Amino acid sequence: MITRIVRMHFTNEGVQLFNELFKKHRVAMSSVEGCLSLELFRDPEKPTSFVTISKWENEHYLEAYRNSALFLTIWKKIKPYFSERADAFSLTEVK
Repeated sequence: MITRIVRMHFTNEGVQLFNELFKKHRVAMSSVEGCLSLELFRDPEKPTSFVTISKWENEHYLEAYRNSALFLTIWKKIKPYFSERADAFSLTEVK
């Protein structure tokens, strides 16, 4: 299992669009094969910054999602509203 963390910083205009897109597509995103969970967080000290934390069965499923029409459609819509480059990374649990 892997955990994917993506931190995104938006312009003020982008916050509303991102919230709308996330609400609209949340079920579809979390229903993608291999996705075990999807959570959204907002930085209380920087309200234009959001973090998604998703859990995946393995890297194969994450990469399939990242290359899917669903992801590419959403990403194209929100990317112009980033105020900074998004930071994304994957983690595996140490047991």
